[in-house]
Amino acid sequence: MPKKRTAAVEGEAMSGQLYKSDEIKREVLGRLKKVGVEIVEALSRGDWPTLHLPVRSTKNIVYDQDLRQYILGSKKAERTVANIRHLRPFAQLVWVAKFAKQLLTSGKTSTLRDTYYVAIGEGIDFESQDESDDIILEVESLINHPREDMNIFPEERAAIYGDLVIEYTIPGFRGQRVDLSAHPDGYSIGPALTTAEFGRCGAEQVFVIEKGAVFSRFVEERADKKFKALLIHTAGQSPRNCRKLIRRLREELNLPVYIFTDADPYGVHIASVLIHGSALSAHIRQINVPDAVWAGVYATDITKYKLPALRLTEQDYKRLKELEQDPRYTVDPWRREVQYFGKIKRKAELEAFSRYGLEFIVKDFLPERLTELQKR
Repeated sequence: MPKKRTAAVEGEAMSGQLYKSDEIKREVLGRLKKVGVEIVEALSRGDWPTLHLPVRSTKNIVYDQDLRQYILGSKKAERTVANIRHLRPFAQLVWVAKFAKQLLTSGKTSTLRDTYYVAIGEGIDFESQDESDDIILEVESLINHPREDMNIFPEERAAIYGDLVIEYTIPGFRGQRVDLSAHPDGYSIGPALTTAEFGRCGAEQVFVIEKGAVFSRFVEERADKKFKALLIHTAGQSPRNCRKLIRRLREELNLPVYIFTDADPYGVHIASVLIHGSALSAHIRQINVPDAVWAGVYATDITKYKLPALRLTEQDYKRLKELEQDPRYTVDPWRREVQYFGKIKRKAELEAFSRYGLEFIVKDFLPERLTELQKR
């Protein structure tokens, strides 16, 4: 099992992290330059520039036993200037690579939203931020580095609360310590918190919660103290910094991780991505938490607890069909619960437990579910 870090090695870890950051910067710049050189050399030869991008889909993910996550397979997609339909995305990709180089060489950072607007300002034809975000994913897969290594970050929305003291390592805040139980709304999980060193920790487990309202309920009902737990709000699909932090809590502090999501096809997927890895981000290694446990809410809980439920929508059925064809859902409890959704044709939210009172989810459901899981 992973061991807690001691004070004696914390200094070495911090200095190693700073050195690695410079090393990563050089490596990313080198790979971006290599893409540019290949394009220029093709043009010099009179050839059409062509890039070969990993296929980012569930049909091209394989399970890596050593990493304990799904990673991209060997399938590649060709993007070439010789095909008129490829011209626009090819130009967009080249611009993102150029912008990433500018960020790294100038020591600046950008959010995904900022990047989109800078592109629009420079005349790059992105129809929406979704399109811009997807091209950034393509650059990631091409150079085999996450966007964070290119100084492009999402707007953080995840939060953490509980009995843990962290110490910042970033310039300007290095050495500053923060008690994560000092703010009832939780502390935003951004790059600074994700890379902070762990100090005193009184928690013995981690509860990862999809919904903000239920995160607040856990705080109000003092679930952190009753169960000696750190509480993490993912705000839907867990952002990468959040996944990195959860993995660190598991590996460095040896804390069990339990994931609580809505009882719907999207909630199932949120839990699976955190445990098995994402198909879209399968080119990014070690941001999943393979030892984490999906704690519900399950489709079978809708029947077991007689929860208020809604009919599945067309989008829900579409997602269910996708899950049925996805290799990450071929074993129980994933397969069982996906099939049960199709059987009852209903879904429920975490908040549905409130039919039994606001305290029920912490006072009754939580201890029952933890007991069940610990007996497995």
